[in-house]
Amino acid sequence: MSQKPTRRAVLAAGAAAISTPVFATFAAGSPRAPMSLPQGLDTAFDRAARDHDVPRDLLVALAQSLSAAQDGASAYGGHGVMQLVDGTGADTLGMAAELTGQPEARLRENTAANVYGAAALLRSLADDAGLDEAGRARVEAWYEPVVEYTGIPDLAVARMQADAVYAALAGGVTNGGAEARLTTAQAHATPPEVSAAAPPVQPMNAEYPQARWVAAHSSNYRVANRPNDHAIDRVVIHTAQGTYAGTISWFQNSSSNVSAHYVVRSSDGQVTQMVRHKDVGWHVGSSNNRSIGIEHEGWVDNSSWYTEQMYRSSAALTRYICNRHGLPLNRAHIVGHNEIPDATHTDPGRHWDWDRYMSYVRDDSERWRIVVDNDQSGFKASGNWARATASGYGGTHHHAKPVQQSDVAWFHARIPSTGSYRVDVWYPQGPTNNSRTPYLVSTTTGLQTVHMDQRSGGGRWNTLGTFRLEAGNRPTVGVSRWTGTEGWIEADAVRITQA
Repeated sequence: MSQKPTRRAVLAAGAAAISTPVFATFAAGSPRAPMSLPQGLDTAFDRAARDHDVPRDLLVALAQSLSAAQDGASAYGGHGVMQLVDGTGADTLGMAAELTGQPEARLRENTAANVYGAAALLRSLADDAGLDEAGRARVEAWYEPVVEYTGIPDLAVARMQADAVYAALAGGVTNGGAEARLTTAQAHATPPEVSAAAPPVQPMNAEYPQARWVAAHSSNYRVANRPNDHAIDRVVIHTAQGTYAGTISWFQNSSSNVSAHYVVRSSDGQVTQMVRHKDVGWHVGSSNNRSIGIEHEGWVDNSSWYTEQMYRSSAALTRYICNRHGLPLNRAHIVGHNEIPDATHTDPGRHWDWDRYMSYVRDDSERWRIVVDNDQSGFKASGNWARATASGYGGTHHHAKPVQQSDVAWFHARIPSTGSYRVDVWYPQGPTNNSRTPYLVSTTTGLQTVHMDQRSGGGRWNTLGTFRLEAGNRPTVGVSRWTGTEGWIEADAVRITQA
């Protein structure tokens, strides 16, 4: 009597029949939006879905969210349209090779084999999760197997990638070509079935208010004390050569030896911070000490990753970084990885629209703004304020000791129209400075006082708040000596921006 063949033997026999590579020119597509897939993938998806009883729409959505249906490798070791991984986390490429009996090289290089191996792996994970035939027919039941499929060790980050897959499913995938036989995925509005063991949301303690915080591994960056030990004078724009979640996971991996301060998602512009501004991320070689790096989900040779949401979100982040560290909003201080003198990379690549990006970055600066420095005619102070010739916004600042009487150093500004304005101040920090320096803002309802600890946070713009100011030329922001707290009181520069 013949023995019943094992599942692995059946898989191996099926995979062996995939002998002809699928070569295709991959059409551009955008995550979370309908996209075109190359017609050559039809057979690969059909067969893989049929042989492994995996929903075909799930395979198509996986290809869309992981690679935008492009062959090739990611920075963290993902391969092919299904991004089977051998570089970080679980060895999903090796697992697929074991299941199908195919060499890993074939799964990396042959598109049909890559899809077939991915389907075999998904089915195996579904079996482990206890999905029966009825469960496998419901695409929403595959969420946890998709989480496992990513190979990302951090469960919260793995779920970010699974969420992207199900976002693609919710929108559907279409091919707009005129061929009779098209690769498509129907829209699935039913929410995925998420395990009750889902991890809690990461606390929102990033420096950029709109960012999530996921720490890079401590071996992938250098703890520093910028800008005290190294001045920050540029923002570096990167393309990740991978997905959002995959890039975050790679920076968490102790063996990667790379990191950037921020990662931005293509579909909606979500931002994750991974390295503090004061610390040195490892992203641009010899320019690491002086820069802050922003990675963008996607690949340099596919323009579809550079969405409107990504451009606008990243531009707002860059504007925040520049304003915080006193950098002009121009291309001398906002550069591509490829523009670093010793760079060997080409990102963000020819598809990155610098004109569009910089127009978004400058949006805030195109509103009315004035900077008044202590060396300008708009600064008025008594002789009690001594001028110092170092460490100021323009190379100088004025300072004085506290007294229990009125002696205000005023910054005068001509406000163009009555309305809301954001007020920022610049001062040199020092351990002997005052911890409660009084700043006075002349508003339409009278003087408002804001205290600033000038022992820290110096050498950058610090926001006092947004105030309603009256039109006209008058003393607008003052630095007062009237405080009972000891320490030098610094009057350096103010910036007023129409809100």
